[in-house]
Amino acid sequence: MKPAINILSESELRKVVSLDLAVVDCIESAFSTLAGGKVVMPPILSMEIEANNGEVDVKTAYVPGLDSFAIKMCPGFFDNPNIGLPTNSGLMILFSSHTGVTEALLLDNGYLTDVRTAAAGAVAAKYLSRPDSDSVCVVGAGAQARMQLEAVCLVRDIKQATLWARDTAKAELSAAELSAQLEIEVHVSHCLETAVSTADIVLTTTPSSTPLVMADWLQPGQHVTAMGSDAHHKNELEPACIVRADRYVPDRLSQTRQLGELHHAIEAGLISSSTEFAELGDIVSGAISGRNNSDEITICDLTGTGLQDTAIATFARQRANEIGAGTLFQS
Repeated sequence: MKPAINILSESELRKVVSLDLAVVDCIESAFSTLAGGKVVMPPILSMEIEANNGEVDVKTAYVPGLDSFAIKMCPGFFDNPNIGLPTNSGLMILFSSHTGVTEALLLDNGYLTDVRTAAAGAVAAKYLSRPDSDSVCVVGAGAQARMQLEAVCLVRDIKQATLWARDTAKAELSAAELSAQLEIEVHVSHCLETAVSTADIVLTTTPSSTPLVMADWLQPGQHVTAMGSDAHHKNELEPACIVRADRYVPDRLSQTRQLGELHHAIEAGLISSSTEFAELGDIVSGAISGRNNSDEITICDLTGTGLQDTAIATFARQRANEIGAGTLFQS
């Protein structure tokens, strides 16, 4: 008889997994493993549904040392809020790394993706921002904007943050809620240039297809985490930002050459497609140094990896098993 499959709903997953230091440690450890060269991670399967302003990504990875691997299907339909639906949905399926047997079905509707993405932002800030960084500019005001700010507060003593978004009313609401939740000063800026140029850490969290942050705005000592450019057409940073930075760090170089901020710098002829860059995992593992001095401008290009999905899915299943959460289904 096949082992039972544990089916976990979004509400159950929210109870067992939250954005905390344990999750950050989980994602940090996964990136360190990636640097060992034994992770099996195929290219992202991505499909755009342009007629409905949507996209679907399928990601997976086998991570040595983990008994399971995940396959994630994650749609993003960006007009959904106009009809009262969330932008992201989707699910993860967990399989045994030893037998291939299905172990768990995680009906997270994109929640675990949001958590692991924010945790990766925390890892980037931990290794690439100045240790004394205490101010943040967040570009965007959606769920990931909120979670990225929450995540960076786990690894840096942030005292104040500025939000900028095209939708000022949404930004005002997010700022008020974040200020109460994080107990820091959070306000809204109507001038993106000022917000960017006066922050220690800049977080870009939008699905923009045109650059929002200009190279001339970047200041010595700043760190930028760009996580919105996870599809070929998306672009939050002016391509010249990559050249202006003293240290550019991709989550996965083969991906950012195809769909990250680096991709646009290559298309603009500013950087050769063969230029090598150390990945975030190389820095986390200690193989390569992170920030070298307080004046460096650093950029981390997060396109999202199947590695993170396997890591967060196995973490969630472990947490669920510890308290007996979920519904067992015998196929």
